[in-house]
Amino acid sequence: MSFIQDFVRGVPLPRMARIRQTFVAPEVVDLVGALIEELSKPGVTDTIKPGMRIAIGVGSRGVAEIPTLVRVTVEEIKKRGGKPFIVPSMGSHGGATAEGQRDVLANLGVTEASAGCEILASMEVVEVGRLDNGLPVYIDKFAHAADGIVVINRVKPHTCFRGPSESGLVKMITIGLGKQKGAESCHAYSFKHMAEHILLMSEILLARTPILFGVATVENAYDRIAKVVAVPARELVETDKNLLVMAKACMPKLMFDQFDVLIVDQLGKNVSGDGMDPNITGRFSSPYASGGPDIAQIVVLDLTEQTHGNASGMGAADFITRKMADKINFPMTYANGLTAALPCVARMPIVLDDDREAILAAVKVCYARDLAQARVVRIKDTMHMSEMFISESMLPEARANSAIEILSPPAEMMFDPRGNLI
Repeated sequence: MSFIQDFVRGVPLPRMARIRQTFVAPEVVDLVGALIEELSKPGVTDTIKPGMRIAIGVGSRGVAEIPTLVRVTVEEIKKRGGKPFIVPSMGSHGGATAEGQRDVLANLGVTEASAGCEILASMEVVEVGRLDNGLPVYIDKFAHAADGIVVINRVKPHTCFRGPSESGLVKMITIGLGKQKGAESCHAYSFKHMAEHILLMSEILLARTPILFGVATVENAYDRIAKVVAVPARELVETDKNLLVMAKACMPKLMFDQFDVLIVDQLGKNVSGDGMDPNITGRFSSPYASGGPDIAQIVVLDLTEQTHGNASGMGAADFITRKMADKINFPMTYANGLTAALPCVARMPIVLDDDREAILAAVKVCYARDLAQARVVRIKDTMHMSEMFISESMLPEARANSAIEILSPPAEMMFDPRGNLI
């Protein structure tokens, strides 16, 4: 018997019940119609003249309906006589390579065929200015050479800092279009100064490059679009700030302030920039953001297929499985952590042979006085926060919450012959 097998011998696993959390969730019913209406507003697509080459910045996050957002934007630009093309706008993602970033877009459903225009991918950038502290401001070379630039992004709270603009249009302009060099520059003085830097850099880029407008969405707690807007360049920063307020109000959450073990089925860059959103888990990689529940131990069982081995964010976990570890693309993972000046996101947690061992070990060291009553939650990932499993000991609290529906009676955790959780 191995040390781990001996260490977890006799550890009780709680019975788990399936529940549903219900959130207030506004939703755009006719996305295509709403987006066309927004793009038709004065100061948006009417700034496009026939023959203008328009670069459209598209990022790497799992933005809801991103293929549709891109396709409709391309079509509306073409109607005005513009010649659109897509520029992957994702900092160092995709292993900080042009082909890797093209692959990331394809995984999100954005291809030349789906969008109706070409994709020009490069990691080459042009320096367009410097901040007073000396930090350079970069933009993708293809975007810089275009007659106009459009950015598309979801607005949401950032995972590592707090500020008037966090993850949205401003960040897409400065870090997304800045490619690896732009991301590195913006992160150079740590997340302590990020809120200030992205705004200062965006001012330079808006003044010195042909940014025409942005398309922004806010998503509800079910990862569906709650709002879509198209905003002229002159209103882009202020709109980004206003939409962040709405985005924070729409965020899903775990409706339990404290529990002992969180089991996350999968982690990935398509789920969150941090692999699993610390706004959900409470495990932040930076001291300049906070919030979320108090969780003693976190177990991650696997990577998403769409993350292509990028395990950035695994450093927030305490335990992972061998199957997950075997899928990690370390150069890609390290490129993210080092560019963001956050090596902790790429640190290896304890690796155990299978799901069963990892969960047992987490329960064993979760500090609960009575392990048989350990408070355990299991989620698919931090993007899907509606249905999940909770341990039997948490059912009284769940029953007392009118926003929680209990869907099944508690049952034993089941594992296949290889120790994988069913």
